[in-house]
Formats: sequence, C-alpha cells, structure tokens
Amino acid sequence: MSEREPYHHGDLRQALIAAALELISEKNVEGVSLREVARRVGVSHAAPYRHFADKESLLAAVAKDGFQMLHHKLEEAIQNSSADPVQQIQDSGVAYITFALEHPSHYDLMFGAYRSYSAQQNPELEYAARLVFMVLVGAIARGQQAGVIRADDSEQLALTAWALVHGWAKLWMDGQIPFCATQSTHHLAVFVTQILVEGLAKTET
Repeated sequence: MSEREPYHHGDLRQALIAAALELISEKNVEGVSLREVARRVGVSHAAPYRHFADKESLLAAVAKDGFQMLHHKLEEAIQNSSADPVQQIQDSGVAYITFALEHPSHYDLMFGAYRSYSAQQNPELEYAARLVFMVLVGAIARGQQAGVIRADDSEQLALTAWALVHGWAKLWMDGQIPFCATQSTHHLAVFVTQILVEGLAKTET
C-alpha cells in the first residue's frame, strides 16, 4: 500500500476517491468497499455515505475523475501542439497512451467491465467520457476543414483512431507486446500515432 498522509478535515470526497484508487491498484475493483475505504482514510464507516450512496457511486466518481483528467491531458496536448491539425491528432494520441500507462488503475476502471454497467446508471459519468471522445472528433473535423484529413464521417474516424491507441495502450499495459521493454514509452507512442495519422490523411485522387 502506498504511503498517504492521514486524513484531516478537508476534502473528504477526494480523499475517499484516492483511497479507492489505491484499493483498485492492489486488489482490482472487486476489492473496493466503502468500509475499507473509510478505514484507510481514517474516518468512521458511516462517513463515506455523506458523499456516496454505495460502492457503485464511489467507483463512478473515480472513473469520472479519470475521464476529467484525460480530457485535460488531451486538451493540453492540442494547445501545446502546432497549428497543423494532423500534428494535433498525433500529439493527442501520444497523450492518450501516456495517460493510460501513467494511470493504469484509473484507466482499467474507466474502460473495464464496470464501466458498461455504470454508464447506464450514471449519466454524468457517460457525459465525462463523451467529452473525451469529442476532443478527438473535433481535431479530426478541423483536419477535414483544412483539407488534410479524409472526408469520411468524423465520429467514425475518431472511433477507429481511438480503437488503435486504446488497443495499443491496453496490450502494452498487459505486457502483451514483447518488444516494449526495449523501447521508450514516448518512442513507441509516437510510432503508433504516426501510423494512425498516415491512415487518416486525405489521399490525392
């Protein structure tokens, strides 16, 4: 278990989310309980119920927190990129893969089996996820307007692009890509996203 400062009066909700992330890292989603989260934070067993009705509500908050973090990372990558829409797409793809590898507990919860169940119960979570997806849709649409991205449906292109970076990130996290150990994270992320943007590029007819 990672070292964490004892909880003092402050943002209890965020402290509970942080403790839940620790448990997910150690025991997966199944190991999370409000009682154990309360114990780790150092509050009464009843205290978490002031913020979360049940375990599912807590996990939804953790996942939503992850999507908000990812949204910020993608927006930041685009803002720090060049004016070239293709480069913006590539940089946001690198940011996506980097986020997944740096925040595996968040990422597994955001895109695991739990999400399929929770999305039906929590529209705020689904909205946070949709905002992340729309960052990519917007970048592709700007590329289409500039005439450098192929003129297909922007959401279908975004879904295909997401499938590529998501699949690579997940295989990477699960140790299913043998040569990852000999390559830097950034180098491989750039390689993957370069293939992605070449596939999205508009071809001359």
